[in-house]
Amino acid sequence: MSATHEFDVKRRRIADLIEARQLGGLLLGRSSSWSWAACGHEANVVTNSETAVAALLFTPQRDYLLADRIEMPRLQAEELGGMAFEPIMFPWHEPARRAAIAQTLADGPLGSDIAIPAAEPLADAIAALRFDLTTAEQERFRALGQITGAAIEAAAFAITPGMSELMIAGVLAAETFRRGAVPVVTLIATDERVHRFRHPPATAKQLERYAMLVLCARQHGLIASATRLVHFGPLPSELQARALACARIDATVIAATQPGVTIRDVFAQLQASYAAEGFADEWRDHHQGGLAGYENREIVATPESALPVRAGQAYAWNPSIAGVKSEDTILVGASGFEILTATGDWPLLEVAVQGRSVARPAILQR
Repeated sequence: MSATHEFDVKRRRIADLIEARQLGGLLLGRSSSWSWAACGHEANVVTNSETAVAALLFTPQRDYLLADRIEMPRLQAEELGGMAFEPIMFPWHEPARRAAIAQTLADGPLGSDIAIPAAEPLADAIAALRFDLTTAEQERFRALGQITGAAIEAAAFAITPGMSELMIAGVLAAETFRRGAVPVVTLIATDERVHRFRHPPATAKQLERYAMLVLCARQHGLIASATRLVHFGPLPSELQARALACARIDATVIAATQPGVTIRDVFAQLQASYAAEGFADEWRDHHQGGLAGYENREIVATPESALPVRAGQAYAWNPSIAGVKSEDTILVGASGFEILTATGDWPLLEVAVQGRSVARPAILQR
């Protein structure tokens, strides 16, 4: 799919939303929406900011790039030079000008995914435009998945006992950056912290025997996620048993993510799998992942999530039992799934689900 064709597909989705809501214009200022509409280009300066440094305004007649004097030259030269957005620049010290300009250009009611005075808040409706990936986006996701898997696995092979969690996070970030992606989330826990906390930012604690590495990496606006576990020395039998149970839960939820079912249907199978493994309530201690794309999770799955699973969507499930976790990013196809973050260089657990074998990452023993 050419960039022009990809943009045409997305522009039609935007036009349909404008018409359905009877808007004069639609303003995209969230980083995820910006990158989606700009076909993988980015408008990020602060890595963890949910808001882009510029906005894209779509009207029935014309499309605009609204940026201040700092950002406009770079965005035109390095991001949107080949795209037909009319540039509208305003002083950096007058940020309110952006909203006023958007209201004027819209010539009618304005919808937006960020807070703009008098604009209709449409973040959820705009997010829904992103869920079904074009063929070009799927190819970009495949490339990012390989970067993410390679980066986290290289880091897991590189770390050594005595390193602090912060040092491990630095290794993980370096492996990600050098492959051309940005680490937007790096979570590191070692030893007892792996058992105590499901969302562990890195600390000064030093690694003794056991480490969990979690990575969300961004490239072209898309975000892929993966978790890997590494243990130095003999693997305790209880930890090995929990890892296998978690792998079976993960394999079950991956196999259940098929076109035609809803996310809540998948979640019900996930809950049943937790119970079958003897850990019925562990799902309550951490979110289980969900729809992936231009956010860390476009939708975090819950027992009430009614969104249907469709071919061309990406998911990142992350079931966990105290002390272990299993996570990769998958792409749903018409007749199966593809694990995007699997590299072939990591030890695997083969789990039988619905008459087929699903490979899940084992604990690396070093």
